Amino acid sequence: MSVQVVYKNNKKIANSKVQAIFISEKFTISEINSLSKAEILKLKNLINFKNSGTKDIFHLNLDNKIIVLIPVKKNFKINDYEILGAKFYEYIKKYLFKKISLFKNFMSINDLNYFIHGLKIKSYEFNLYKSQKKKNLFLVEVFINRSKIDITNIKKLNSIETGVNFARDLVSEPPNILFPKEYVNRLLKLKKIGIKVTVYNETKMKKLGMNSLLGVGKGSSKDSYLVTLEYYGNKKNKNKLFSFVGKGVCFDTGGISLKPARFMEEMKYDMAGSAVVSGLMQSLALRKAKINAVGVVGLVENMPGGNAQRPGDIVKSYSGKTIEVLNTDAEGRLVLADALTFTEKKFKPKFIIDLATLTGAIIVSLGEEYAGLFSNNDELSEKLFKVGLEVNEKVWRLPLNKNYDKLINSSIADVQNINYSGGAGSITAAQFLQRFILKNTPWAHLDIAGMAFSKKAANLNPSGATGFGVRLLNQLIDKYYE
Repeated sequence: MSVQVVYKNNKKIANSKVQAIFISEKFTISEINSLSKAEILKLKNLINFKNSGTKDIFHLNLDNKIIVLIPVKKNFKINDYEILGAKFYEYIKKYLFKKISLFKNFMSINDLNYFIHGLKIKSYEFNLYKSQKKKNLFLVEVFINRSKIDITNIKKLNSIETGVNFARDLVSEPPNILFPKEYVNRLLKLKKIGIKVTVYNETKMKKLGMNSLLGVGKGSSKDSYLVTLEYYGNKKNKNKLFSFVGKGVCFDTGGISLKPARFMEEMKYDMAGSAVVSGLMQSLALRKAKINAVGVVGLVENMPGGNAQRPGDIVKSYSGKTIEVLNTDAEGRLVLADALTFTEKKFKPKFIIDLATLTGAIIVSLGEEYAGLFSNNDELSEKLFKVGLEVNEKVWRLPLNKNYDKLINSSIADVQNINYSGGAGSITAAQFLQRFILKNTPWAHLDIAGMAFSKKAANLNPSGATGFGVRLLNQLIDKYYE
């Protein structure tokens, strides 16, 4: 993060020349306790409410101070405060206010916490490989009565921020640095926070019969892995466990079905689903969530080569079902097929949610506004939709249907990995995944291809890796399952 937030007692005097206060649409004297009455009156005379409309953040010169005014509208919800915090970060960055004192005034403690949360989430930068790093560190001093600080909620939000940024870091790393083995090494470090990490190498996966996952990595010189991340925060009922599965294709050339060269560099993001699962598990452990959860990630590299999987190959999956591989660029579903069945069989979870940058078709459908949601369970879908609105990580449910399912029937195997009839690319990909849920476990698939990376900075996200999904799933767990 490029911002440091420090809490200070209200009784202390701010020594920053730049001060920020919240104002309501009415802006009464009683709601401000950080300025003298004389200063407030001067401030009111300087503000032309008809012109400004108190819609956007703005600043005024008041004697020898700069006062940044942060308008708060009536009936703001939590997400509105988060977005306002993100806008505040953009504002202080624009004007290079390196040190700023922020006063709570009439804001509630809870609303202030989410404002700070949005500020910190927005301030993420990935400049690890710049030889000359920008040293724009912004210090925000939050003046508040220390007896009223909600330490528990602050720690919880900090853990979510850490998980989001862990996911962003993984997605942002170049593929020559973050290949499957290095990814495994980073996940092993999660043992320090109480996560049980189990690594399945190629030898173990061959014995288990994970030929669908293994086939994807055959053309690469890098080994493939499956990693499980187990966290037990409800030890009284270890049988009640929820699972999250992520696609971790560290780089996707398309294999023998080679992608066009233009924008292929973006295929380092094809492991974003696994990054979200990893970031989520880190968040749950750090905030000591009262839930049992397992994250399962399949880590591979899809490359062309003399040993690469070919279009027309048939592989036998962990489930026992055979797959005709018609296009090696439809590889994510091959990784998830084994990971899903393995998760269901080994852990017997109450639900399975998988995340993957699975199809370009979902970007055509939903752009960068919604992730695609596919599910065999109405209750789980409704919960995901609701919490998505609450944290502004929105999902939109698309249909699954037996007529779509027929489109992936193979004439010489149990299933084929693409639909050659044309159309419904995201739906038929989800239909493929559903075939590997063998015991009708409640399941949801989130296609995050349009959400994992953004070329434009929007809402709480800077441009680049977004970490989309970590906050969504944290909210789902917090609201319904803890």
